Amino acid sequence: MALIRTAPVTAPVTALVTASYSRDFERCRLLCESIDRHMQGAWVHYLLVAPFDVALFRQLEGPRRRVIDEREILPFWLRAVSDPFSGGGRKMWLSPFSLPLRGWHVQQLRRLGLARLIEEPAMLALDSDVVLLRPFDPAALWQEDRLRFYRKDLAITQAARSNHLAWLSHSDSLLGIGPYRLPTHDYVNTMIAWRTDTGRALLDHMETRSGRHWVRAMTASRAFSECIIYGRFVDEVLGGDGHAPNPRPLCHVLWQAGDYPAGREGLRRFLSELQPDQYAVGIQSFLAHEPGEIEALLREAA
Repeated sequence: MALIRTAPVTAPVTALVTASYSRDFERCRLLCESIDRHMQGAWVHYLLVAPFDVALFRQLEGPRRRVIDEREILPFWLRAVSDPFSGGGRKMWLSPFSLPLRGWHVQQLRRLGLARLIEEPAMLALDSDVVLLRPFDPAALWQEDRLRFYRKDLAITQAARSNHLAWLSHSDSLLGIGPYRLPTHDYVNTMIAWRTDTGRALLDHMETRSGRHWVRAMTASRAFSECIIYGRFVDEVLGGDGHAPNPRPLCHVLWQAGDYPAGREGLRRFLSELQPDQYAVGIQSFLAHEPGEIEALLREAA
């Protein structure tokens, strides 16, 4: 696997990383347009997609944006096929070593695996449903040699959803730590930064512990969160080395239906609560807000 090389510049280049798929294409287009308008400094944007989505997403490429086929990142034995129970409209990923995976599983694997493919020292992950609203220079993520690290202390409690507890349990065995105790830290957001060298160290750690390819180790369970795995690796394996924890999210996120009133008025209220130290909004794609509606409201709020 050859490293992707970018032209040398005076400031460190940040890798903006988005894993996406065809049904989120219009949302991803909004994200790309907002990045081109507001992202400052030295950056390159990688769009990580499945083989059958490469041609579609090539439309979004430019001097600072590249589409990467997941086959450059993931092992040959993990392959996408049509889901026979969906009439061919959905895909599943089959492996001889795990239960079938869905797209949200594989998007996480792409983001983690990219660390072995690039040279940029930092990876700023932005989900497809994020839109940048204010100027942001990712060089501000660094505090000398430490990278800003999203961590909401003791935010996962006994009242957490069962999937959070399953993610924690799997990360215990995957990383050789724990067992986790509640309350514990939450590391999940839709705009978070990772050190690329730490990402590589994490993949190496999983392979050394399991004696298997890191994808095979991770997918031993389908209950995983790459944000939880990376976060716990930093805190409980590396002792926080190279990272500066910060509880303030860079992105204001609408996580679920019911958090705000339905319709445009709810979205307006959500947008009005963007804090001065937040640079983007994330409106989960499974909520009933179409990209055109979001785009119109963002223009109205500008």
